[in-house]
Amino acid sequence: MAVAAALVILAPSCKDKKKAAKVEERPHHPEWTYNTVIYEVNTRQYSPEGTFKGVQAQLPRLKELGVDILWFMPIYQIGEQERKGTLGSYYSISDYTKVNPEFGTMEDFEAMLAEAKKLGFRVILDWVANQTAPDHVWMTTKPADFYERDSLGNAIYEFDWTDTRSLNYENEEVWKAQDECMRFWMEKGIDGFRCDVAGEVPAKFWYSILPKMKADYPEMYLLAEAENRALSNPDSTFDATYAWKLHHILNDVAQGKSKAPAIKKYIEDEKSETLPSTFRLMFTSNHDENSWNGSEFERMGDAAEVMEVLCFTLPKGQPLVYTGQEVGITRRLAFFEKDPITDWSANKYTEFIKRLIAFRHANPALMAGEKGAPIAYPAFEGSADDVLVFTRDNVLVIANLSAEKQDVKMALDGSWTPVFWRAEDYATVEGGSPITGSLDQSLGPWDFKILVKK
Repeated sequence: MAVAAALVILAPSCKDKKKAAKVEERPHHPEWTYNTVIYEVNTRQYSPEGTFKGVQAQLPRLKELGVDILWFMPIYQIGEQERKGTLGSYYSISDYTKVNPEFGTMEDFEAMLAEAKKLGFRVILDWVANQTAPDHVWMTTKPADFYERDSLGNAIYEFDWTDTRSLNYENEEVWKAQDECMRFWMEKGIDGFRCDVAGEVPAKFWYSILPKMKADYPEMYLLAEAENRALSNPDSTFDATYAWKLHHILNDVAQGKSKAPAIKKYIEDEKSETLPSTFRLMFTSNHDENSWNGSEFERMGDAAEVMEVLCFTLPKGQPLVYTGQEVGITRRLAFFEKDPITDWSANKYTEFIKRLIAFRHANPALMAGEKGAPIAYPAFEGSADDVLVFTRDNVLVIANLSAEKQDVKMALDGSWTPVFWRAEDYATVEGGSPITGSLDQSLGPWDFKILVKK
């Protein structure tokens, strides 16, 4: 695919900077999106039944947890030809306008959607535009040039995705077909899409269909699984893109391969490389990371909680919670087989995630995009390599990013109240005694403290 060429064409030139600034002045995101937490739903593994009804039964629990947007991994009918594993991949679609019978019926989905909306959730679906199953209906109902083909006329696939075939985005009839199918689901009442491997699809496609779609559905939300600027630009109409670089830095810090200054450099680079309105999806886990690289505990060990705190508090961030993180699952969920989570009993991880979400909602300084407060780095005594200290308006975060105890001393501007911290017993506290003048604290390994100025 001609992705690189598209990005070169769409990258802003120097003479376009004034134009870009004017674009920035207009509203980019729906008002409701700025202070939201996303929850990724893996329907197959959500209950022993692995159905829409199984998810619907747990919606009250998710409401109590406090998440705002439910992102459903692909729910569409999937292919049987060259299927991987017993049940196949969600991302090998055979019909975009039918539901996977493994999950139930269309009526079951509509009932679940109605209940989710009744409870106040926003619902987005995973959209797989890059490829389809080898036995997608378009293989027999559309011309041969709907798909990319080799010299022998065989439809081809990318990477090791042998259960897929790549769509041909040089054919604008593909654009039209994708647009129609996405609108089919918008008419069902969903709130938008998370677009799978969006950077593998030519940016010109997204620039063509999404602005028109958002004009018709102005409250819709769009998340791109990509990090490039072409899809972060407001003209692309995506609300959020992935913070992959940050994710890898957090893994490296947790594994002792990097230090706190790497995070500060990332934040400063983001200031110069992205617009103020940019949303970045921040996460310690998601379906790809969990299944192929391990749970956050496997990759980050004892640092998993402090890294989650950073995902909820760093600038531009829109936090993500993946299926099972709220109960601390430590295993990799199977991707092509049934591997359900059977125990959703609340525990210390549930309390941790719940309090973190509530804290995020209660402090507008932490909002994503241009509505969030800028970051500042107050002076402190301690190891600058191992401790990250920052403020965002009335929020002060002190994070020990090492496996050793760290001492921190700093002068405080005004009165600050400790509201949330991690200790070895995962204690949390609200409404502690205000601290004025100076702070002198010892932080245990991978410990953190959050204070607010009232």
